Amino acid sequence: MSADSAPGAWLVCHTRPRCEKKFAALMEAEGFEHYLPLVASVRRYVRQVKRFSKPLFPGYVFARVEASRRPRIYQQDLLARALPVTDEAAFLTQLAEVRRMVDSGLELTVVPLLTRGRRVRIAGGPLHGLEGLVDDASRPRGIVISVDVLRQGLLLRVPAENLEVLP
Repeated sequence: MSADSAPGAWLVCHTRPRCEKKFAALMEAEGFEHYLPLVASVRRYVRQVKRFSKPLFPGYVFARVEASRRPRIYQQDLLARALPVTDEAAFLTQLAEVRRMVDSGLELTVVPLLTRGRRVRIAGGPLHGLEGLVDDASRPRGIVISVDVLRQGLLLRVPAENLEVLP
């Protein structure tokens, strides 16, 4: 986040794929307050190890922009859309918490926010594309796949990180 605390509304900026760092650099160049949470990542190859930082939330940068200067965030083809923050107090509290977690250096993993009965799809593996309902978000055991003709369901144990939430 830049030190400048210019007035304006906070936006959740959804960038084009793999453009988060470029968009953050644009926000810095324009003097907009912004935050791109980055986490350390390591890739191991046969003969080498690569260390780099990657966005905690792929595709998203948070920025504070005055309404009169908002067209400046679209000056390069880096942004897909900018979504206004409706509850700024809650947003700033959560952003501060994210900053504390990122700054701690502890390993972070983004998982879908699951609630009982929420429709989800398996995102990878041999059951890729299979859809079901979240069984119990407080004690996640998996998803329930419906067999309507028998009026029964099958509980399938799937880690939360392998699920994507459906609209």
